[in-house]
Amino acid sequence: MSDTTILVVGTYDTKDDELNYIADVIRAQGGGVATMDISVLGDPTGPCDYSKHNVAEAGGSSIQAAIDSGGENTAMQIMAQGSAALALKLYREGVFDGLIVLGGTMGTDAALDLCQALPIGVPKYVVSTVSFSPLIPPERLPADVQMILWAGGLYGLNSICKASLSQAAGAVLGAARAVEKPDFQKPLIGMTSFGKTVLRYMVSLKPALEERGFEVAVFHATGMGGRAFESLAGEGAFAAVLDFAPQELGNHIMGSTISAGPDRMTNAGASATPQMVSIGCYDLVDFIGWQDIPPKLAGQEVHAHNRLLSSVMMTPDQRREMAQAMCTQLAGAKGPVNLILPLEGGNEWDRPGGPLHDAEGLAAFVEEIRAHCPDNVTLIELESHINDAAFSDRVLAEFDAWVASGVVTP
Repeated sequence: MSDTTILVVGTYDTKDDELNYIADVIRAQGGGVATMDISVLGDPTGPCDYSKHNVAEAGGSSIQAAIDSGGENTAMQIMAQGSAALALKLYREGVFDGLIVLGGTMGTDAALDLCQALPIGVPKYVVSTVSFSPLIPPERLPADVQMILWAGGLYGLNSICKASLSQAAGAVLGAARAVEKPDFQKPLIGMTSFGKTVLRYMVSLKPALEERGFEVAVFHATGMGGRAFESLAGEGAFAAVLDFAPQELGNHIMGSTISAGPDRMTNAGASATPQMVSIGCYDLVDFIGWQDIPPKLAGQEVHAHNRLLSSVMMTPDQRREMAQAMCTQLAGAKGPVNLILPLEGGNEWDRPGGPLHDAEGLAAFVEEIRAHCPDNVTLIELESHINDAAFSDRVLAEFDAWVASGVVTP
């Protein structure tokens, strides 16, 4: 018996040899294997631990319904839904420790749903013919998924594809043996930010919150960081969130591909997690630096952060749109929300005399926040900048009040 079991998933009717090769590599390294078949039409050469019938039924359907659905896309979505539900159930029952899924475009489509269903910290590997491809939208990528290109392996085994398959098999087994999963024994605070050049509040807030008995995780709000933040918030993993860098929402509404998805700034509210929200870099839209500026932003001032990332400065009207979007996202929150609004700016570059200072734009944003702040949100205005000590001091004062009143439990 191995102390580490990997769930190997794929369409065993067409990729039996490749999936069995992965399983053999894992077993050769002393790992255990459980197998799951997500095919529809054919059958594997040997039985799987979890058959295609088990998968379809776990999603509330059947193989016959998938066959009769009228198309491969609909059929595979049935299997994707079933495999996600079954994998989550099996993981919670302690059946496996890590996951590896093999596929072309069909298998990868299902793999993304399956991996998305599992908690952060569970090793998830996807071996795909379209790994790292623009075919995969950012919002469908699980926050901690690992991918490797299935090179030269669309049909049958060879020395090229074995290099990819064996690497992935060893990687997921090693990860499952080595991972130190979140244990949530200490109450966790989720915070969003960017680097200290532009936003500095975490430098003082993190140690201050740790002294109060909390663990603090700071998420880099550049798309995938926001995905991880939202995933954990939706699970109710945080005792509270300090969502002070909402720029991913602006990216999304302005058409940037650097997005955490349309549900940004909603999952903490849906899980009734107490939230403090602010405006770090609200005025900037990030886009991929080596691509053309989105048409909606053409002609606006651009700040090149590095060769990967550039930022466009929002116009006053776009800042009004951003303010309205923030208020809309927060309006459905089931838990307490404090929107802390520093009236002197939201990033180090927008101070008076700074390269991105725009008093008119800031005034437009503030005016729109005041006009549209929903009734469930407590608006706190500060005569300070987000990087001033006064901002962090007020955050801690509000947080301590939440602790004292029992809203947040240490």
